[in-house]
Amino acid sequence: MLETYRALLATADDFEGWRDAARGLAEAGVPPSAVSWQVMGQGTDLFGWLPDAPLAPPGPSFAVPRPFIDLAKAAICHSNPERFGLLYGLLLKLRDDRLAMEDRANPLVERLHQMAKEVRRDAHKMHAFVRFREVKDEEGVRFVAWFEPDHHIVRREAGFFVRRFSNMRWSILTPEQSIHWDGTRLTEGPGARRADAPDGDPVEETWKTYYASIFNPARVKVKAMTKEMPKKYWRNMPETALIGDLLAGAQAREAAMIERSEAMPRRSSNIAASWEALKAEAARCTRCKLYKCATQTVFGEGSLDPTILFVGEQPGDQEDLAGHPFVGPAGQLFDAALQEAGIDRSTTYVTNAVKHFKFVQRGKRRVHSKPDAGEIEACRWWIEQERGLIKPPLTVALGATAARSLIGKIVTISKVRDEPLTLADGSECWITVHPSFLLRLPDEEARLSERARFVDDLKRVRKRATQLIR
Repeated sequence: MLETYRALLATADDFEGWRDAARGLAEAGVPPSAVSWQVMGQGTDLFGWLPDAPLAPPGPSFAVPRPFIDLAKAAICHSNPERFGLLYGLLLKLRDDRLAMEDRANPLVERLHQMAKEVRRDAHKMHAFVRFREVKDEEGVRFVAWFEPDHHIVRREAGFFVRRFSNMRWSILTPEQSIHWDGTRLTEGPGARRADAPDGDPVEETWKTYYASIFNPARVKVKAMTKEMPKKYWRNMPETALIGDLLAGAQAREAAMIERSEAMPRRSSNIAASWEALKAEAARCTRCKLYKCATQTVFGEGSLDPTILFVGEQPGDQEDLAGHPFVGPAGQLFDAALQEAGIDRSTTYVTNAVKHFKFVQRGKRRVHSKPDAGEIEACRWWIEQERGLIKPPLTVALGATAARSLIGKIVTISKVRDEPLTLADGSECWITVHPSFLLRLPDEEARLSERARFVDDLKRVRKRATQLIR
């Protein structure tokens, strides 16, 4: 009779423990059917009579492809109790055939890839749907969040929150385990209950006002929304806690939106209050590391009912000190070009793709440094909120960074400069150069030529915006 072994793992996501046990079992030639995989504290006393998995002999073992390691580290966090055995079965196949993972028609390979995909999707939801609430303890302010993952991802994703909120003291509570960051050290604790997490804090009322004001029932696709954001997460977030009531009153809200003349005064008031709330929240932004060196967040400003919304790259040295966009040399050139094109800046809204000044210190000077893809992506959220609140009929991207922020991909300005693009919300976007580009041109003739073309772009934009608002 084939002897059965017990492979005991320390935790449900114990990849190192699984790897060591699997190596010993594989070296001993133990088939998958002869292994009982168990997690410590989860009914292991029932299997204490089984012999432990044999230890791997010292020295090098057989090699496996790197993609298998990546697959195993993800799939082992799945909640399916069969995951350990399935991974061990694939490991044995790889020992005999290093190309076994490339056979996606193999049900075992496909099943493990699907499990890894579900774990990554759960991790994405954790990144997106964790909402911290401010509480006071004996050491000061701490931020606490409640989350209910579908899989064993908390330890795996802890590093994401440490990197993103390194300057905060925070805790994430889940039914299985809790993680705590004190600003220097990450610790783990036992699982918690929903009642252990705070229900809200003063900031949430501001956010509720903001989300209620931008909610558009005509654009809500409930099935798509619940697919991306299951209802179990709604109660944990201030904005989604409103969705049920907002959907219930969707017809009345649609009718009110149609009656623009009656709704306009109230809408303007709501937008102003929501914009102030958004700006105040942006002032505390730590979505990327740029906030650590910049003087302050430089938020957008201008008309909240603009004919045109302009998006630049990032604040420069003078903007960083003043706290206002486009006030330095490039801003002065921009203002002059607007005037020449017949555009009143006070009727526009001006902002930047990145809200903090990125620079390199050279002696006493702070020299502009181009934002990278991660910084652009981190700040994209603010642009989307600004545009979602203001709803401009036309948006202009000043330069490649602004275009990437709005469109989500790299574009070549020369190829898209003369025609409008359609953004995700259906509105128009025109792309031209950033005013700083004109300042960097070394040749006077080239500067004059490019400046004239820039003014022509602005004239075309003004004409098109007039057509759109008629």
